Amino acid sequence: MKKNINITFKNAGKTIKVSMASIMMLTAVLACDEKSLLEPTPITSLSDLQAFSTPDRVLAQVNGLYSSTKSGQLYGGRYYIYNDVRGEEFLNVTSNGVTALQTWNHTNNSSSNEPTNMWNAAYLAVNRANLFAEGLDKNAGVIDATLATQYKAEARFLRALIYYSLVNTYAQPYTKDAGASLGVPLRLTGEVGSGNNNLKRSTVAEVYTQIISDLTYAEQNLPATYASAALNTTRAHKNSAIAMKVRAYLTMGKWADVVTEANKIVSATAPFKAGTGVANALQASVASVFAAPYTTVESIFSFPMGDNDLPGTQNGLASYYLPLIGIGDFSLNPAGILGNAAFSATDARRTNFVKNDFASDAGRFRLTKYPTGPVHKDFVPVLRYAEVLLNLAEAKARLAGASVDASALALLNAVRGRSTTAYTAADFATGTDLVNAILTERRIEFLGEGFRSIDLQRNNLPLPAKANIAAIPVTSPAYIWPIPQSEINVNKDCASNP
Repeated sequence: MKKNINITFKNAGKTIKVSMASIMMLTAVLACDEKSLLEPTPITSLSDLQAFSTPDRVLAQVNGLYSSTKSGQLYGGRYYIYNDVRGEEFLNVTSNGVTALQTWNHTNNSSSNEPTNMWNAAYLAVNRANLFAEGLDKNAGVIDATLATQYKAEARFLRALIYYSLVNTYAQPYTKDAGASLGVPLRLTGEVGSGNNNLKRSTVAEVYTQIISDLTYAEQNLPATYASAALNTTRAHKNSAIAMKVRAYLTMGKWADVVTEANKIVSATAPFKAGTGVANALQASVASVFAAPYTTVESIFSFPMGDNDLPGTQNGLASYYLPLIGIGDFSLNPAGILGNAAFSATDARRTNFVKNDFASDAGRFRLTKYPTGPVHKDFVPVLRYAEVLLNLAEAKARLAGASVDASALALLNAVRGRSTTAYTAADFATGTDLVNAILTERRIEFLGEGFRSIDLQRNNLPLPAKANIAAIPVTSPAYIWPIPQSEINVNKDCASNP
């Protein structure tokens, strides 16, 4: 992370410098009501003592941590876009050099804007989380000790989420060599100057160990539930931490651990639902999950967007997928999941989220999960109950080996059956057939939700060819992103990617 006086962001050929002093600025809400959470009001720069002087100011910083993590360069949009367009589901339409074109065609280098900007946004958010936790310890007594522990748990949940995004973008998959490859620098203390720039990259396994540690702490210390559906969707709770551990273990290929964690929030039989904490469960209609107010119990954790809290120009999800004026950079690839027989014409996910009747769009197929266009007030889904069920289904199916596991099939059908015809046991001759069906279902269910390249890489598969872009084999340097040159320049111990 670049921790000297300025952090540099690049966009559309322009350089923007953000003072490190801004890490200690409060850019969140003034109070804990739901409207303030959705539309944070900026606060002027405060000293360390002022920032922790009242419970309201401490809470403002908590919400500022969420705001940093949902930066448009990170979970506010671009992290999702990058992971999806590296796969084969989307075709570039505009050839716009500042909207993920290099990511789509695999031509990023260490000086490219996309890997540089996301890296900087991620480590800025990590540093804010670290500084906040340390500030709480230095200002004990301002808030109740139990509440302070909860706030630290929220900070660690967000830090784990960010490190998951980093290790799955700039490092080799854990499943390649049990995490022996170089990961990313693990910065676990707050930095306000340039004295500790130099830090070696931890291994992928070490990064995941920290992720699991942070999520376990979060699970132990986050509230089981909040007072409203809005907060149960937009603030981390125990089920959020558990669901994120399920994802992390799945990405590591640790099937037994996936089952252990998922069983905490998934009932043994249908209808599957969480028995503790927030009553997380599937919705009867998948369309309701992506419709305002975006606060159904299927949404285990999401990042909200409001009038005063948008992801920024050319960052929002809708701006990449909808053919509106001047935007709509990516259409659906007819040769991708759209052309797979498992994604039928009557599937509710197709009838609700895929359209090809936009005027002046040459009949291209478009993803409409995020319908609000330039204003982008759609919530960004981070953890959905559907993912937990499919993660658990995959883990159980893999553990069963050659056999077709009945409980894995039931979990798959819980997700698939609400949108289209469910499978029967007769559809699968082997356990491998069931695993492949689950992987295909993930492509359908999570289309445009930032899963595709991670799913390919954790299975050690090449990034497929698309249009005139050749496939990227697992041995190619382009298989993972380069470490930004700006990091290497200031962190002399940080090795580059080959």
